[in-house]
Amino acid sequence: MILIAAVDDRGGLTFNRRRQSQDRILRQQILSMTAGKRLWMDHYTAGQFEQPLAPQIITDDGCLARAAEEDYCFIERCPSPLRTDHIRQVILFRWNRRYPADVSFPIRLESPEWQMIHTEEFPGYSHEKITKEVWKHEKEI
Repeated sequence: MILIAAVDDRGGLTFNRRRQSQDRILRQQILSMTAGKRLWMDHYTAGQFEQPLAPQIITDDGCLARAAEEDYCFIERCPSPLRTDHIRQVILFRWNRRYPADVSFPIRLESPEWQMIHTEEFPGYSHEKITKEVWKHEKEI
C-alpha cells in the first residue's frame, strides 16, 4: 500500500488523540493524486473531507489491514505496532512547524531500506509552506 500522513517537524501525528492540524489545499492535493484509485481512511480522518465524500474514499476503521498493494491509505492516528511489510511507499506531508505531539509517525524513514525519491513544496491554505516527500521501500526501487 501507499501510506499517506501529515507530520510536524518532529514527526508528530496527533496531540491529545486529535489531529495536530489540517489544511484544505492539502486535502485537495490528496484527492487529486488519488483520483481513479482507492483511498482508504478511518471515520475520524474522513470527517475532515467534504460530504458527500469523493468517490475514491473508502471509510473503514480497519483500513490499514484492508488496503491492497496498489491502494492509498491516509492515516492521522496509528496503531502500535504498525505492520510495515505491505507498505511499499510513504507520502509524507510536512507542516514545517512544531506542534505538541503524543503520537509520532512510527516508520523510521531514515533507515537504509527507505529512499526519498521526490520532494516538493507548495503553499497551503492555513500553512505558508507544506512539504511533500515521497519515500519508496527498497523492495520497490
